[in-house]
Amino acid sequence: MAKVVGRKRVQVDFNQVLDIPLRRRSNIRSLANLLNVSKSTMHRRIKEGALRPHTNAIKLTLTHENKRAILEFCLSKISQSLSSNIPTFHDMFNVIHIDEKWFYMSKPSRRYYLVPDEDEPLRTCQSKKFITKVMFLAAVARPRFDASGNEVFSGKIGIYPFTRLEPAKRSSKNRVEGTLETKPILSMTKEVTRSWLIEKVLPDIRAKWPRSHVGPIFIQQDNTNPHIDVNDNEFLEAASQDGFDIRLNFQPSNSPDLNVLDLGFFRAIQSLQEQEALGTIDELVHAV
Repeated sequence: MAKVVGRKRVQVDFNQVLDIPLRRRSNIRSLANLLNVSKSTMHRRIKEGALRPHTNAIKLTLTHENKRAILEFCLSKISQSLSSNIPTFHDMFNVIHIDEKWFYMSKPSRRYYLVPDEDEPLRTCQSKKFITKVMFLAAVARPRFDASGNEVFSGKIGIYPFTRLEPAKRSSKNRVEGTLETKPILSMTKEVTRSWLIEKVLPDIRAKWPRSHVGPIFIQQDNTNPHIDVNDNEFLEAASQDGFDIRLNFQPSNSPDLNVLDLGFFRAIQSLQEQEALGTIDELVHAV
């Protein structure tokens, strides 16, 4: 008869974990020490499923007014069907989402996989706050397909960097004095936002929007200070050109999950951008 050999399994009472404050069980070392077991034992128990790791993100504090506004906004997207009493969601084919995001030339911390004898890369910067960044304005709508499933409108209006061309103030090894250089616009104001909407976004909407569409087009934006009012006179004048009826509206405060750009579109672009080797602002703009 075979005998059971080897060291006995270390017994851990995980009911004690509930008595430990959350702030003291944020890593394996601290929790193992409080339960009087080794780190390796604790790691094995986690792999076995006795404990589960959890990443906790701070969420927006919503007031009663915020919740009410979000609920009313969502209810406004429901329409009553003429053929039945079953309510349906609005198709939102006439809605364009716009939003802004900073894109950085490089991240303060990057993970690489190196072979054993490979030299570790050296990345330097005077300070993290001096890492070059450019803000982009993106505009997207819902794509459209024909009866055969062929795409007739991608929904991609455009993505626009907030940059300007400035002449170089002095000569260097890379360019002579007076050469036009791309510089980021770091101070966002209503005037800048209005200019980008009128000069860049609206022309692209008129050029790309399906000709079969009839009715108003709504540009949905959040409530940040640089965004212009829905009744801005300059915008309304430009938005009514060429027979178009383009209007601005605000999404409720503290509701980034109501904008498709915040739900993953920007993150997808950033993942691709971070795979590029960037050295100049022009390269960053091209990568995005």
